[in-house]
Formats: sequence, C-alpha cells, structure tokens
Amino acid sequence: MGLIGCRRCGHVMQRPQAVEGNSCARCGAGLRWRKPQSLERCWAFLIAAMILYVPANTMTMMKTINPFNSTDDTIMSGVIYLWAAGTPELAVIVFVASVMVPIGKFIALLTLLVSVHRGSSRDRVGRTRLYRIIEKIGHWSMLDVFVVALLVALVRFDLFGRVEAGGGAICFGGVVLLTMMASLSFDPRLIWDTPEKT
Repeated sequence: MGLIGCRRCGHVMQRPQAVEGNSCARCGAGLRWRKPQSLERCWAFLIAAMILYVPANTMTMMKTINPFNSTDDTIMSGVIYLWAAGTPELAVIVFVASVMVPIGKFIALLTLLVSVHRGSSRDRVGRTRLYRIIEKIGHWSMLDVFVVALLVALVRFDLFGRVEAGGGAICFGGVVLLTMMASLSFDPRLIWDTPEKT
C-alpha cells in the first residue's frame, strides 16, 4: 500500500521513495522501513540473558547477617523461606516474577525469532499479541532486584544485623535488562514480511 508508520508516535503516512534519512511529518523522528540488524541484536541479547540466568539462580541473591548467624539466599531458597514463614501469597508472587516470567520471556522470544527466521506465515496475529505481552510484563521481573535494594538500604543496623546484596542480584538485574533490550530490539513488523502461502 506504500505506507509507513512512525515508531515513536504511530503516525501512518505515504512511504517516501527513499525511507532512510526521511523523518515523520508529525513528530520529526527518523523513519525506517525496518529496524537495522533487528534479529541479530535480539539473538545476541537473548543468548546473553540466558547465559546470565544460570548464575542468577545459583549465586547468592541476598545475604542476611545478624549477631547469631548469617544466611545466604538464592531466589528459590527465598521462595521456600517465604512459603515456610506463612506468606504463601508473597512466595508465589516472587516465584512468578523471578522464575516464570524470565523463562516465559525466553520461550516467547525464541518462538518469535525462530518463526521469523523460518519465514512462517502462521498465526501472525497471535505472534504479534505475544510480542505485546512480552513488552508489557518485562519490567515486572525486576521485583527481586527492587526488594533486595530496599532491604539493603533499610536494614543497616550494624549491631543487630544488616542485609547485603549478593552476586545473584547483579546477574538477575542483567538478565532483566538484557531481555528488555532483546524485546526492544525485535521488530514485530518482521512477522508480517513473509508473503501468505497460497
């Protein structure tokens, strides 16, 4: 149809002959037919996030120190502790935000990338919805990192106890940022580029 949409404001206009270097008539943002190296960037961020996910779950997320003992908690040991302490609702929230959401994002992004690489024309609307869901829920994975940061800032009683962030928190923050960058790098318009099979 010769139309192009602005990625910043959503304005749809007649596509100029040479898209690169032209700007949106409404907001002045640069127009591109597709994001450059979208798939390569998305693959790189996703693979890096998947590699970081292993130490994020095996390393200490939070270290609690008091005069009597000190405990090192990973994500799963924290979930188990919350469940045993009588707060199953909070344990479920942490489990979903810290385990299910990142794994779900990995699977969803892998599905989108593989389907675009294979040139699939099946269920484009469903894959576009999947991409929108990934974008909406991405930042909720930061729940664990925020909790650790709050506890480190608030619990600073050297005589009675303190909380320190572990290496797992840094790795998990990296996982969340890398998956967010992967979803931002993916161009959902690529889903619609393959011609329909007759």
